Amino acid sequence: MILSEDGARLIKRFEGVKYTPYRCPAKLWTVGVGSLMYPEQLQMSLSERMKYCLKPEHFRQFTEEEVDELFTRDVRRFERGVDRLITVPLNQGQFDSLVSFSFNLGLGALQRSTLRQKINRGNYESASGEFTKWVRAGGKVLRGLVLRRQAEQAMFNM
Repeated sequence: MILSEDGARLIKRFEGVKYTPYRCPAKLWTVGVGSLMYPEQLQMSLSERMKYCLKPEHFRQFTEEEVDELFTRDVRRFERGVDRLITVPLNQGQFDSLVSFSFNLGLGALQRSTLRQKINRGNYESASGEFTKWVRAGGKVLRGLVLRRQAEQAMFNM
């Protein structure tokens, strides 16, 4: 399956879209819908990331087409991951919600989750309730995550 336009809109609404490079909270150079510009930074310590400079050719505004291309590239990885991790049939809303969930939290979170276990057992209704358990960052409940999980849950239940 591939992410629908509704799924893409959901991700973009909660992630945001930026056309100029910025440092994300993890101090990684990012552009568009959270696309990493320099994946090698993932292997660096925080102090090394802070010293990592934006390359001159990237000190500019990216076009909508460039941002969409980066987003599509990133989404493909999560689509493949959901396809690999979920072994039962999904409808489009269920697939889209799981791609959004994974885009935000990573495929490792989906892999380890009770959400995945319940889906793979065919217990879709119970699985739906698992979304709202993923609303904390830094030990605190964040309103943005509450709203995102509610939107993902609604999409899953469509």
